[in-house]
Amino acid sequence: MSDFGDSEIINGSLSVSFVNFLAFKQYLKGFYMAATAHALHILVKHKEIAEDILKQLAKGAKFQTLAKKYSTCPSGKKGGDLGEFKRGQMVPQFDKVAFKGAILEPHLVKTKFGWHVIKVLYRV
Repeated sequence: MSDFGDSEIINGSLSVSFVNFLAFKQYLKGFYMAATAHALHILVKHKEIAEDILKQLAKGAKFQTLAKKYSTCPSGKKGGDLGEFKRGQMVPQFDKVAFKGAILEPHLVKTKFGWHVIKVLYRV
């Protein structure tokens, strides 16, 4: 019996249920490291403003609208869209969230530039 439930060896071949296959596939994802990410962000000077932005997002405000209104980064004019970027291209605190944080959820990060509200769209 394997660590993945009802798997068994039949005639020298491993037989794995579909559910166990999916569990193993999810397990392997922990070893995959994306090379690029695509994110939106809103850069502000003060933590209180960033926290207020998070509250507005939780109430259903559109990320791009808030970026245009609050962000001090030039990307704010594009709704905070940073496009795709490579691992290591951003400052370490930002990079950590971009490549390890939950996708499509806003994150609050402090860097040397100020406070970022980051929303990772996808990783490849």
